[in-house]
Amino acid sequence: MTTATPPAAALPWARAGTPKPSASWPRRLTHVVRARLLARTHADTTPAAPRTGAPAGAVAAETPPGIEELYHHRRLSLVRLAVLLVDDLPTAEDVVQDAFTALFRRHGHRLAALDDPEAYLRTSVVNGARSVLRRRRTVRAHVPAREEHAPAPEEDVLLHEDHREVLAALRTLTRRQREVLVLRYWSHLTEAEIAATLGLSRGAVKSTASRALDALERRLEGLR
Repeated sequence: MTTATPPAAALPWARAGTPKPSASWPRRLTHVVRARLLARTHADTTPAAPRTGAPAGAVAAETPPGIEELYHHRRLSLVRLAVLLVDDLPTAEDVVQDAFTALFRRHGHRLAALDDPEAYLRTSVVNGARSVLRRRRTVRAHVPAREEHAPAPEEDVLLHEDHREVLAALRTLTRRQREVLVLRYWSHLTEAEIAATLGLSRGAVKSTASRALDALERRLEGLR
């Protein structure tokens, strides 16, 4: 597969009104955590995470999209998602490549059998990231830790200090807490979509997100 420049036309599986993932997502997560901290300090308001999810209805396409089109349009965003889960760009690229390879082996070039190919790939990437983290836990007792992926120089320039603190605190969460927050604030998924991706109930997603935000608050308070 090659990584050609994607056309500007909207994709058949793109959800109407869904914001495009961008490097600004740490700012949204920072805003939520800061707002909760402020609300607790004043003790006179109830914190509420902002709802940015878009309607889940997909635009029907007469001709199902092909795997090449899906690869060109969604590979980069899936790699970014994987990086947030595994903290390692080369490994994240491998996870995404494996997800596309498995999709091709199972469904071929056309994806007519899948109602939502992007959701299928997203779940595959999350499961692949989980496998990577399990293998790391197994080998770290016997093999020296590999050098961590260093962020690009422009990342440090663009991210404010408190945004970097939030991302660092995100890495201290449990795997499930981290997955829920990344899917919520990076991928803009609704509670129902996160539940489907992770194989959880909507109630479990809501409670996990609440505990994760509480943990981030405590972590950030400890840095002050």
